[in-house]
Amino acid sequence: MLSIEHISMEFSSRPVLDDITFLINRKERIALVGKNGAGKTTLLRLIAGEYQPTEGRISKESDMTIGYLPQVMLFQDDRTLREEVMSVFCQQSGQYPISEAVFVAEMDRTVIGLGFERRDFDRPCSEFSGGWRMRIELAKILLSHPDLLLLDEPTNHLDIESIQWLEDFLKTSPSSVLMVSHDRAFIDNVCTRTIEITLGHIYDYNVNYSRFVELRKERHEQQVRAYQNQQKMIQDTEDFIERFRYKATKAVQVQSRIKQLEKLERLEVDLEDTSRLNLRFPPAPRSGDFPLIIEDLRKDFGEHNVFHDVTFTIRRGEKVAFVGKNGEGKSTLVKCIMGQLDYLGTFKIGHNVKIGYFAQNQAALLDENLTVFDTIDYVAVGDIRTKIRDILGAFMFGGEASEKKVKVLSGGERSRLAMIRLLLEPCNLLILDEPTNHLDMQSKDVLKAALQDFNGTVICVSHDRDFLNGLVEKVYEFGGGRVKEHLGGIYDFLRAKKIETLQDLERSNPDGQTTVKRRSTDGQSQGTTTIEPSNTKLDYAAQKAAAAERRKKEKQIAETEEQIAKLEEEQAKMETILSEPANQIPENFQKYESIKHQIEQKMYEWEILSES
Repeated sequence: MLSIEHISMEFSSRPVLDDITFLINRKERIALVGKNGAGKTTLLRLIAGEYQPTEGRISKESDMTIGYLPQVMLFQDDRTLREEVMSVFCQQSGQYPISEAVFVAEMDRTVIGLGFERRDFDRPCSEFSGGWRMRIELAKILLSHPDLLLLDEPTNHLDIESIQWLEDFLKTSPSSVLMVSHDRAFIDNVCTRTIEITLGHIYDYNVNYSRFVELRKERHEQQVRAYQNQQKMIQDTEDFIERFRYKATKAVQVQSRIKQLEKLERLEVDLEDTSRLNLRFPPAPRSGDFPLIIEDLRKDFGEHNVFHDVTFTIRRGEKVAFVGKNGEGKSTLVKCIMGQLDYLGTFKIGHNVKIGYFAQNQAALLDENLTVFDTIDYVAVGDIRTKIRDILGAFMFGGEASEKKVKVLSGGERSRLAMIRLLLEPCNLLILDEPTNHLDMQSKDVLKAALQDFNGTVICVSHDRDFLNGLVEKVYEFGGGRVKEHLGGIYDFLRAKKIETLQDLERSNPDGQTTVKRRSTDGQSQGTTTIEPSNTKLDYAAQKAAAAERRKKEKQIAETEEQIAKLEEEQAKMETILSEPANQIPENFQKYESIKHQIEQKMYEWEILSES
């Protein structure tokens, strides 16, 4: 279907891909793996036609179509979600014998599968955050039914339920798939072929990711042995040349050895292997038996309720997950615990609890004038100081990258550095908000192993099933304004959710009515409830209520934006005041920090209102 023939790619004379050749056949599902910076995204962009190779060519069938989901893209703002997704049908209708009714039904399944609700269909795209906009683009690409899907980190903005839906969709799709993802469970369940990019070359395995890991380990060990043997031969040869260079009786042999080295094809191998890196948190100071007790907690942003009646207790040493759809309150509850947001209700932090907190904005607290190495060296104590470079390498700061100044790092790099620093600071309650977003698979393995060995308490907000598997023993599900406790690991939770979904499955009768089975708390059948189909009057009333709710939300967003603007003006005035040495007194600094905190809280409120 598509062939990559001897492709090479350079950027500013730096080789990224070197003489790569492989085929993509129909209905194949291929995982493209490798370290960050190995060239995975570059290869996708070459196949999508966004880049032209330095050498080689890409050949495809004349009528072949490609759908490409990049990590970053520009969006249209002048249409509703429904109009934006329906634009795919308008493009297709002249090419495919598909009726609008069929497309609409398929659109409903796809958009709802990716986490949207029907009330979202008529919202302008401009109201959605960047993560939800990426879901809209993914829906459009899936609905266009291309021959080849190119997906670059498609699960980055999806919750667990949406990831499972996409997983099932791709496994039954007639499209071929070539994807980059750091979600091991996702690619393991979807892909049956794995292509690794390393040092500009590819290694092609006709197996899923788990089997690839085993085969790669064997290959890597063989390569290391071959590389070490060659290095010893090179060193022995160079020693011989140096020793006898000026002896006339050895001139012929010396010249022969020199030519031998010139003709030698040097082996390359990625020697950076973090699989055996045993990174441990410092011993956790002993806390009380109950590090966190929450009772009747409620959080509202204006008239929008995020959650209510939240009550649970976390015991010392427990490792738990917060899961649920985006915008259901996981990060909001974490911010309440950290004192960054106000709330109604009570929660108690236990005796001698020392919290270690990781969130995306933690990266902003790093000293920009330090190097990566110094940032970690300043917090490392004891024997761990001898492993700093190994730890940095495990989190993709190997070699020269460890000498970079923090100020030149990208957002993802800063987040990784903040995570390393957290790993080395003593605490007994770790709260991690999406800790794996900027980590590759090896880095995630190192972090997961460290958390498994950690003898304190862990709260982890994550949608990464593989990362949570074997790490947490309790799951708190956020949804519909409530928080529900599930005992067991992440896959126990997912199995229970599928059973619950079947129990609550709505079945349509021939007369158009819907029958819903009702069950008591012990699971026994309590009969059925018949729901009459909605009529035009009810539909109109629902639309009217939805429009009123949307106007109210728009008003709240506008008011929040005005409040942010006023606070930013106050912040600018305080910065001017503090620029004078005579005004640099504690009261002014406290006022400045208070304004900053208010801006952060209002920005978070704006995000919640915009996404809900």
